[in-house]
Amino acid sequence: MIYEGKAITVKEIEGGFAQLDFDLKGESVNKFNQLTIEELGEAAEKLQKAKKVKGLVVTSSKDTFIVGADITEFTDLFAGPEEELVNNNLKANRIFSSIEDLPFPTVTAINGQALGGGFEMCLSTDFRVMDQKAKVGLPEVKLGIFPGFGGTVRLSRLIGADNAIEWICMGSEHRADKALKFNAVDAVVGNDQLVDAAIDMLKEANAGKLDYKARREEKTGKLKLNSMESMMVFETSKGYVAGQSGPNYPSPVEAVKVMQKHAGMTRDKAIEVEANGFAKMAKTGTASSLVQIFLNDQDLKKKGKDYEKQANQVKMAAVLGAGIMGGGIAFQSASKGTPILMKDINRDGITAGLEEAKKLLTKRVDKGKMNAGQMGDVLNNIHPTLNYGDFGDVDLVVEAVVENPKVKDAVLRETEDVIGEDKILTSNTSTISIDRLAKNLKRPENFCGMHFFNPVHMMPLVEVIRGKKTSDKAVATTVAYARAMGKSPIVVNDCPGFLVNRILFPYFGGFARLVRDGADFQKVDKIMEKFGWPMGPAYLLDVVGMDTAKHANEVMAEGFPDRMKDEHKSAIDVMFENDRLGQKSDKGFYQYQLDKKGKQQKVVDESSYGLLKPVVHNSQEFTDEQIIERMMIPLCIETVRCLEDNIVGTAAEADMGLVYGIGFPPFRGGALRYIDDIGLDEFCKMADKYKDLGPLYHPTDGMREMAKSGKKFHG
Repeated sequence: MIYEGKAITVKEIEGGFAQLDFDLKGESVNKFNQLTIEELGEAAEKLQKAKKVKGLVVTSSKDTFIVGADITEFTDLFAGPEEELVNNNLKANRIFSSIEDLPFPTVTAINGQALGGGFEMCLSTDFRVMDQKAKVGLPEVKLGIFPGFGGTVRLSRLIGADNAIEWICMGSEHRADKALKFNAVDAVVGNDQLVDAAIDMLKEANAGKLDYKARREEKTGKLKLNSMESMMVFETSKGYVAGQSGPNYPSPVEAVKVMQKHAGMTRDKAIEVEANGFAKMAKTGTASSLVQIFLNDQDLKKKGKDYEKQANQVKMAAVLGAGIMGGGIAFQSASKGTPILMKDINRDGITAGLEEAKKLLTKRVDKGKMNAGQMGDVLNNIHPTLNYGDFGDVDLVVEAVVENPKVKDAVLRETEDVIGEDKILTSNTSTISIDRLAKNLKRPENFCGMHFFNPVHMMPLVEVIRGKKTSDKAVATTVAYARAMGKSPIVVNDCPGFLVNRILFPYFGGFARLVRDGADFQKVDKIMEKFGWPMGPAYLLDVVGMDTAKHANEVMAEGFPDRMKDEHKSAIDVMFENDRLGQKSDKGFYQYQLDKKGKQQKVVDESSYGLLKPVVHNSQEFTDEQIIERMMIPLCIETVRCLEDNIVGTAAEADMGLVYGIGFPPFRGGALRYIDDIGLDEFCKMADKYKDLGPLYHPTDGMREMAKSGKKFHG
């Protein structure tokens, strides 16, 4: 044994070669934490001194190679001084470079996934051989940073600057065939041939058939572009990348600038440029928020896995109501491998549900994400029916009929009578109390909410709503089914609107008050979109549908009359009364027309202003800052109330519900993270400026207590 640690071992193998193996003890995957990096440095020193070694194979004993850096270490790391971050990266890079500078050829055998720092490890060796099912990539921009272990330097010299810009700035994972095509790897083989193929490469390098020294010179030298080519590649890319990423995500453009700056430098100087650029991005609020979201997501996944241990298996599901929502649920379940019955009371409903599923599947086929045979398999997993004949085999039912308590009550009671006594019944209600719906059920312990968001195939969140009598088994089984569907479930307690809608409607309340005080709804939309929302409040209301919004608003007003009941007629009321329901009726705040591709296009409709005149009581001019404050304060305070009322268990879950459920700007990290960044004391002062607008703008006593003691919601 040449070296033995807790994450890395190095041993001699056949033909005078050595094998450096990653196998981080106590972890299911390999990752670059501080321990692994230190051990890599120690292993490299031993290899430098190993006189008989003629080549090195780098492997992983895990199912995946290395998933990247240990992101749990990022929060403390990024909080330190920028200079410390630079030095930390340079120290790690000296270790990667020492692997690259070993006095013999090196090959990495890539299995599973090699992402981020894991792929940068692969790039530091002379050659790479890849399992045909493996994936490689540099996804760091998704965390608001870019590669910091030499990735911008080595990849740009290996596959060309233009290709490296695409790989790094898009942050995508790449299959073996694409990696080979771009020369990011040198061979693709079956998993059982990986190590043998790597050893064969070392033999060829030792025999002079593969020039490993020339490969090294290429990776450690300057980028092979003249000044004109360099300007064309980088200047063109900067504009394109900026257009794709937008102003709130600076790291992709910064990555291009860094590559441009170090293009004329050799490795060590180039790595210094990369380290400085990395540290600059790591200190941004965007990186901090995106790292927090990643950690929140890991927390959600852990909770989900814990629930799965208690869950009953769902081998067959059913959805009641075959409209767009029912069809979307059926598609999602079937496409992820759980067969599903789709029941409706008439054939037209069944046809509509199947058409929705076919439409979604056809898009996947058109985009090359599945073939016609796979599409057929998914459709065969959807079983349409007009009766309850096959419900004896169903493990979980999702009721997705019209949002009317009387209709839901009848359908739920009818369904409970035909399913097994231990089977789970759920409702896809968006606002109606789960306890209210459970009142007439014989087995309320087997009933809970399972609230999907529209469009089902795109929105990651599912709210699993626990009623007073809901059992742990019902919650666990519903969470497990949601995860099997590829969703991110969050368990919340019952209240009007549950978590997401309860928080969203104070935001709409802020919007209604702005319009009442004279704000131009189009200006509000533009400012909130610039703030980072995927769409402004007027546009979002058009997408939600004015009838849906009005109904939900009434539920909220009944549930929280002190702050959500408004005696004044609102902009939503006006649109509803004039049959301007939004996209579904081609008119709302905006008009909707089909473009050349048949997609609904939003266009300005001046007649909206005339309709709104009766509800506009003032003619104030608002600054951008005032609009943002008046929109965000009610949403943020209601999020805190949900946490204080134990509707949601943790700040992480509350923030992820907003990011996944209504598109809260990810780079801001969620409502509670947003308050943390402002500072609770400052947030309360800001809210107090608007106290005359009513209770929606009044911070809770708990918030004021936290502000006094300098506490935060996260950490």
